[in-house]
Amino acid sequence: MRKIKLYVCEFSAKLFSSALGRNTLWALGGYGLRLLIQAGYFIVIARCLGPGQYGGFVAATALAGLISPFVDWGSGNLMIKNVARNKALFAECWGNGLMVTLVSGIVLGVVVLFTSIVLLPRSIPLFAILCISVSDLVFVKFLDMAAYAFQSLEMLSHNAHLNVLVSSTRLIGIVALAIVLPHPTIRDWSAVYLAGSAVAAAIAVVWVNIRLGRPKLALGRIRGESFEGLMFSISLSAFSIYTDIDKTMLARLGSLEATGIYTAAYRLIDVAFIPVKALLNAAYPGFFRNGVDGIRGTLRYSRRLMLRILPYSVFAFAALLIGASLVPRILGPDYAKVTEALRWLSLLPLLKTVHFFAADALTGAGYQGVRITAQIGIAIFNVLFNLWIIPAYGWRGAAWSSLASDGLLAVVLWIIALSLAGKSRDSYQQADLLPAETVLT
Repeated sequence: MRKIKLYVCEFSAKLFSSALGRNTLWALGGYGLRLLIQAGYFIVIARCLGPGQYGGFVAATALAGLISPFVDWGSGNLMIKNVARNKALFAECWGNGLMVTLVSGIVLGVVVLFTSIVLLPRSIPLFAILCISVSDLVFVKFLDMAAYAFQSLEMLSHNAHLNVLVSSTRLIGIVALAIVLPHPTIRDWSAVYLAGSAVAAAIAVVWVNIRLGRPKLALGRIRGESFEGLMFSISLSAFSIYTDIDKTMLARLGSLEATGIYTAAYRLIDVAFIPVKALLNAAYPGFFRNGVDGIRGTLRYSRRLMLRILPYSVFAFAALLIGASLVPRILGPDYAKVTEALRWLSLLPLLKTVHFFAADALTGAGYQGVRITAQIGIAIFNVLFNLWIIPAYGWRGAAWSSLASDGLLAVVLWIIALSLAGKSRDSYQQADLLPAETVLT
C-alpha cells in the first residue's frame, strides 16, 4: 500500500509539473463538467422527445456536422500550426478565422437547407433544420474558433471554461423549456438549441478579444494558405463522414426510432473517449513542434503519449461492455435496445485511440495529404458499406460499419506512418554516410 501511495504521489507530481500534463487535466476537467451538463439535458431531451423525434433532431445535427468542417476552411488548425511556431501571427490568424467562418457559415447553411430536402425525411420540420444549421455552422464555429485561439497558445484552462459555457447555456434553455411546455416538440428544442449557441459564441469571441487581443485581417495570408486550409477541412470532413453519415443514412434508410437508439449509444461512446480527446487536444501543438524533425519526431512523440492512455481505453471498453445494461434505467424503457447497441460499439474508444495518434503524427510531420487520402478512402468505404448493410440490418448494420471503418483506419494509418518513418530513416543514414566517404577519399 505504501508503494502504491508513493507511486501515485510521484505520478501526480510529474503530471502537474508538466505543461502537457496541466493542459490535459484542464481539458479533461472542461470536458468532464461539460459531460455532466450534457448528461442533464441529454436525459431531458431523450425522455421528452422519445426515440422518434430525438432521432429526427440527431439526423439534422448529423447532416450539419457533415458540412461544418468546411465552414472555417481549416483556419483553426492553421492557427494552431502557425502560432505554435510563431506567436506574433496570432492576431492575423484570429481575424482571418472569424471572417472566413462568418462568410462560409452563411453560404453552407443554405446548402444544408437544400440538401436536407433530399436526404432527410419530410417529417423533420424545415424550421428545426434552419435553427440547427445556423447554430452549428455559424455560432458553434465561432465558439470553436475561440477554442482554437486558446489552444494555439496552449491555454487549455480557458478552453475548459468554453466547454462549460456552451453546455450551460443550452441546459438553462432546455430546462426552462421543459418547465414552460409539458410536451415540447422538435421545433421548440431547435429554437432553444440555437439561442444557447448564440449566447455562448458572443461571450467566447468577446473573451478572446479581451484576453488575447483584437483580430486583424491579412487577406494575403488567406489566399496563400487556402490550399493547406482546404486539406485540413477535407480531413475533418472525411472524419465527420465515417463518424456521422451513418446517423443521417439510418434516418433515411431505416427509421427515426432506430436513429435515436443508435445515437444514444454513440453519445455514450463519445463520453468514454473524453480523456483521450483531452490528451490529444493538449498535445496537438506539440505534434507540429516535433514535426520539425519529420515523421520520426512525431512518431516518437505519438508513441510515448499513446502508451500512457491505452490502459484507460482498454478499461473504457470493459466498462461500456459491462455497464451497458444500466442505460435503460436512466433514459427510460423506450431505450432498452441501447444496451445491445452500446455493447456492439464498446470497442470504438480503443480503435479511435489507436488511429488518432497515428493521424496526428502524420499531420504534425506535414503529411496531411497522406492522412486525407486514407480518411477519404475509409469514408467512401463507410458510405458504400452502409448503403448495403443499413437497409438489411438497421442500427446493428450501422454499428458494424463503424467498427469496420475505425478498425481499418487504425491499421492503414499506422502502416503508412511506420512506412514513411522507415523511408526517412534510410534517407537519413544514406545522407549521414556521404560526408564520411568523401573525407576518406
